[in-house]
Amino acid sequence: MLLTEAKFKTFPPKAICDATKNTEVLVCLSRESRGDVDAMVRDAVAAGGTTYNQPQDHGFMYAHGFQDLDGHIWELLFMEPSAVQ
Repeated sequence: MLLTEAKFKTFPPKAICDATKNTEVLVCLSRESRGDVDAMVRDAVAAGGTTYNQPQDHGFMYAHGFQDLDGHIWELLFMEPSAVQ
């Protein structure tokens, strides 16, 4: 659910942190391929997000991420299916 900050403040009993100064959450999403990881980062940057690191290629696992407009961190991960077994 996307909310305005004013509306969001009516939900939690505590103050909302400034995610540009503090890490509130780190969300990690699994993707179907390395190309899907890169495409999602590319789309996020095109929509105004920013990258905060370089892609991480560990051979069996590939990750990259972005910060959204509110400063939240999104990690995207692809793991070779054979590595899971």
